[in-house]
Amino acid sequence: MAQAWTLKSRPQGTPTLDNFELVGIELPALEPGMVRLANRWLSVDPYMRGRMNDVKSYVPPFAIGEPLQGGAIGEVVESSADGLKAGDLVLHMAGWRDEAVLPASAVQKLPELGVPPEAYLGQMGMPGMTAYFGLLEVASAKEGDVVFVSAAAGAVGSTVVQIAKAKGMKVIGAAGGADKCAWVKGLGADAVIDYKAGPVIKQLMDVAPGGIDVYFDNVGGDHLDAALATAKERARFAICGMIEMYNTGAPTQLRYAARIIGARLRIQGFIVSDYMARAPEFYRDMAGWAQAGKLKREETVLEGLARTPDAFLGLFSGGNTGKMLVRV
Repeated sequence: MAQAWTLKSRPQGTPTLDNFELVGIELPALEPGMVRLANRWLSVDPYMRGRMNDVKSYVPPFAIGEPLQGGAIGEVVESSADGLKAGDLVLHMAGWRDEAVLPASAVQKLPELGVPPEAYLGQMGMPGMTAYFGLLEVASAKEGDVVFVSAAAGAVGSTVVQIAKAKGMKVIGAAGGADKCAWVKGLGADAVIDYKAGPVIKQLMDVAPGGIDVYFDNVGGDHLDAALATAKERARFAICGMIEMYNTGAPTQLRYAARIIGARLRIQGFIVSDYMARAPEFYRDMAGWAQAGKLKREETVLEGLARTPDAFLGLFSGGNTGKMLVRV
């Protein structure tokens, strides 16, 4: 019998293992136009925390007792759909489980970009696309800009660093701890702030005395405050996620919000699904940079379906460098 992780109860604050339950699930019969999949790789991502709350948002909340959802790479083991055959690898959203039966319209055959399948859950997938469109479209970043990136050792942030360097920008990354900072530096960042070593604002002022043109926000809190304090006139902020408040619900401080007016700052939130129709642009440029040796990736991999909640919880305790994945 197939197995899937369900939401047993809604978290209050930081989730715990008690909020999840692994259950057996019955799969539907294979109707015409459908495929049966064996999942090989599962993604866990910070946005999933918001779906665990029973609140209205841009996607419906997870239902108690129902299989959780998330990005996954599955291998087709049986197909009644044109264009898909046994052995094909596909990207889909029926994660947090080991098997699935889905309509062919709900899966995407992996593009041939010369990268391993798991890359399509990270740098060549949703996190990479978030970085690409957030930096280049939302923040209108351009050659010569000074770019500050929070959570620069994560799946999105590390890709922002590398795209910015490929485009001729100066990049300042923020990460937690000496090892992660060294890794971000190795990605090409011109300077790296260790937020565990002291106030972010002081460190940012030290490495960017002339201010920043672009801020890519994954964190909120003191990182956003530091960016507001050091922003040049007409700087652009791409607001991707505020992980510092995902488990507390507490608003960011915004101590320097008045600078939005005086410095004429442009602050824009975005959701990567807004740009899915433009995926070919993303694949074209990322494939080119990868072939030119301008992109590096790292994954933190936990083994087995049973470790999926552990992988998810690790996102909120700094347990990952690069993309957090589960190999089923």
